[in-house]
Amino acid sequence: MPAIVLDGVSRLYGSNVRAVSDLSLEIPDGSFTTLLGPSGCGKTTTLRMIAGLDSPTYGTIRIGDKIAFSLEDATSLPPSKRGLGLVFQSYALWPHLTVAKNISFGLEVQKVGKAEIAQRLEKVAAALQIDQLLGRYTSELSGGQQQRVAIARVLIMEPSVLLLDEPLSNLDATLRMDMRAELKRLHNDTGATILYVTHDQLEALTMSTHIALLQNGELQQFAPPLDVYAQPANEFAADFLGNPRINLIEGRIEGGRILCGGLDLPLPDGVSSGESGPVKLGLRAEELRLHRQAGPGMVPVQVTSVLPTGSDWYYQVRLNAQTITIRQNDPPHLKEGEEVFLAAHPDTLKLFATSGKALVSSVPEVAGAEA
Repeated sequence: MPAIVLDGVSRLYGSNVRAVSDLSLEIPDGSFTTLLGPSGCGKTTTLRMIAGLDSPTYGTIRIGDKIAFSLEDATSLPPSKRGLGLVFQSYALWPHLTVAKNISFGLEVQKVGKAEIAQRLEKVAAALQIDQLLGRYTSELSGGQQQRVAIARVLIMEPSVLLLDEPLSNLDATLRMDMRAELKRLHNDTGATILYVTHDQLEALTMSTHIALLQNGELQQFAPPLDVYAQPANEFAADFLGNPRINLIEGRIEGGRILCGGLDLPLPDGVSSGESGPVKLGLRAEELRLHRQAGPGMVPVQVTSVLPTGSDWYYQVRLNAQTITIRQNDPPHLKEGEEVFLAAHPDTLKLFATSGKALVSSVPEVAGAEA
């Protein structure tokens, strides 16, 4: 499976609209890489340029050892020559054909022999667990089954790379969770290079080996998903990933300490003791604790909202005129209006300059985690 390399790729519409701006990115061979970001950030445009459905205004795209697009060399391979398989949000299945015929249609057009078609069909149907559905029509299938048929139709062509453009957005929440597991299993079983487009951070976190986070057509961070979550490169990355959103607290560095709304925390490793001035402290809901008894480094707060979800309890408090969210699941549970004490874990804090760039993101060692 080839790596995909984008070098200085831009896509302009008109004279001043940049859908993608100077994007340089290497998608590793055999990875499950997700293009993640809000609507309009350039995810689908990037995917379409890699697929050959759109052409960059500037830059170079390489797929393996082939140059797929180069303005300088006047090279632009058509989609059929790039060895890619593309699954859109709309499955576009033929309603008058059986599942088997839908899957094998492309091979029949290429006049592949019947024995080879049967062999490939059996293999891909078994991998996607739809071998019992081959004689049905697509109108008789559930949404999740139709999704697997659409993926099988691409996989049977044996593409070097699988491109998926928000394929789960039409499914209900339960089915989306099942299909996330299916796609992750498919990647593990086939070892295919998968490029996946979504605005759903949960899909990106649960399935990906790498996340390319985009905003306004620019790459914000490229890293494994848990690294983006725990070590965001900037304030946007910290705020976009995580549910509930990260708590961003206005504060300042003064005298070698971080002072934020009554919190007094030591400077983490990597930040010079000579630093001073305004900063933002980022703390995720699970990195804060509420206690009924005061302790070192704690500040008094009042619980303003209690939001139980079953497995977790979310509490909101006011700190320095900001609403802070805390997630806990251990009893005894707190009540609205209760006076408690807020503690932060200094070894998990994320610190951002006024420009939004991360000053440091320190992550505690997780027992049992792979290196």
